[in-house]
Amino acid sequence: MMNINLDTIPKVNEETGTLVSDYINTLTKPIGSLGRLEKLAIELAKIKGEQFPSVTPPGVLVFAADHGITDEGVSAYPKDVTEQMVRNFLQGGAAINVFSREIGAFLEIVDIGVAKDIDDEQLINKKVRYGTANFFREDAMTREEAEKAIEIGYEQGLNLIDKGAQCLILGEMGIGNTSASSAILAVLSGQDVSDLVGIGTGLTSEGLARKAEIIKESINRRNPNRDDALDCLAKLGGLEIAGMTGAMLAGASRQVPILVDGFICTVSALLASKLSSNANDYMFVMHQSAEPGHKAAISLLGKEPILDLNLRLGEGTGAALGFPIMKAATLMLKEMATFESAGVSTKGE
Repeated sequence: MMNINLDTIPKVNEETGTLVSDYINTLTKPIGSLGRLEKLAIELAKIKGEQFPSVTPPGVLVFAADHGITDEGVSAYPKDVTEQMVRNFLQGGAAINVFSREIGAFLEIVDIGVAKDIDDEQLINKKVRYGTANFFREDAMTREEAEKAIEIGYEQGLNLIDKGAQCLILGEMGIGNTSASSAILAVLSGQDVSDLVGIGTGLTSEGLARKAEIIKESINRRNPNRDDALDCLAKLGGLEIAGMTGAMLAGASRQVPILVDGFICTVSALLASKLSSNANDYMFVMHQSAEPGHKAAISLLGKEPILDLNLRLGEGTGAALGFPIMKAATLMLKEMATFESAGVSTKGE
């Protein structure tokens, strides 16, 4: 059993949401004229239990791990790229570094299962194993390893919140992880793999067809229990997927908003929601990616994406790009004048 008490995740505060909804209608604007921004502000207030919630500073956690399924040629890039990109993160040169600096975020990189050792004092080394096994031929990991990876993610999420993060942005790096995510999503959704798989890092049409066949056959061989999130994760998943799942559960347990990134991250959100239904209420899907499966994953999660920029990078980049919208929602509450305070006439006066 996981050493996480999922019963500690509370329901969001509906009463605060009602108060904030009424307050928004007193601000100097036509009722409803700021559209979804108003809804975001209400959701943030419900999550935080505060009339004037804050999301600043954000905390970005990027989990990195390798995937044995790459042995089947399902990715356009070799497995070595995972390690190379982690070094790029540590040197500050990746997209998530750029966007994290722009929004003033804490940024931490966690090695939860990279196939090679990386010696760098900036790196948080929490390696569960040197990459997953090839789930075409055997289970990706044991159930115990999946639980451990979730616990590590949970711990890292709590640590970042303790450092002052007011919202969590989750990201990942792992060559092959769109295959793992597509496999999990196919099981959870019951949809055909061919409708869910995408080009990932840039597969050809022939490569895409092979990827779909490999995933279909893998699901048949592994036969995961769709009603058991841990079974799906252990048989078909990735260590970074598990890490993000744990971090989301940590955010929900501390009533901290979770800014969900792209396809892989949304699959983690589905797993977290399976483990705790209350966790779902703390999540915002920040963008819809170009991966075909992402739309299905978002629908299964019951969310509406905030941005659509045709992204397919991962790393937490889409969530980081959407963060200023979340911040704007909180500033609307804190800084806009009411009709009364500004001396502005209301409708019909």
